[in-house]
Amino acid sequence: MTGVGGGSLMTPLLILLFHVHPATAVGTDLIYASITKAGGSIVHGYNRTIDWRVVGRLALGSVPATALTILVLYYLKVDSATTKTIITRVLGVALLFTAGSLLFRKQILRWHDRNIGELDPKTVARFTVLTGVVLGTLVTLSSVGAGAIGVTALVMLYPKMESRRIVGSDIAHAVPLTLVAGLGHSFLGSINYHILTSLLAGSIPAIIVMSMVSARASDTAVRVALAAVLIIVCMRFWFF
Repeated sequence: MTGVGGGSLMTPLLILLFHVHPATAVGTDLIYASITKAGGSIVHGYNRTIDWRVVGRLALGSVPATALTILVLYYLKVDSATTKTIITRVLGVALLFTAGSLLFRKQILRWHDRNIGELDPKTVARFTVLTGVVLGTLVTLSSVGAGAIGVTALVMLYPKMESRRIVGSDIAHAVPLTLVAGLGHSFLGSINYHILTSLLAGSIPAIIVMSMVSARASDTAVRVALAAVLIIVCMRFWFF
């Protein structure tokens, strides 16, 4: 429904509740996300709530960055557990900032129109690609960030875009990003296919239904739901 919560919630649950090794939790969650978000993208695409131009710009930066990060992990044998801890702490702040920007979107837009105005299209395009590079690196290391940071960037770079199109574009971009990262982790041998199958059995029906709800919900309802998810995830990062 919101495009956020899969990586931010699923990986910690696998580690804390099911005692899955962090590297395996990250790899399994990435493959899981690529499949479930593909289902959501089909529904969002049918309802025309995806901006494919934005998706292409993000993927232009994220896919090469993901491949490069996988190569670094392979050749340097980097342990991602410590990196993941640092990233999730930083994301706690990013999630809270995102929630505030969504809840007070109208006020932010008014301030933006009075003081900044529209950014140059070429500048927006370059920053969108750069956002993709950041997402590719973070998601590959921790499976967290595709939704949270992606939505934050889209809200800031495209302030006049409807929330449902932000959600749809973010989900669509997460498909190639998580697929490439997941395949890389599969190459590294860090995927539990038994857990993956169990997760998909419950999530695929849910994501299809909630994608339909998101596409037909009011813009305010989607923004409030997204902000609520971000606040909950932020609290989990810092207090649990």
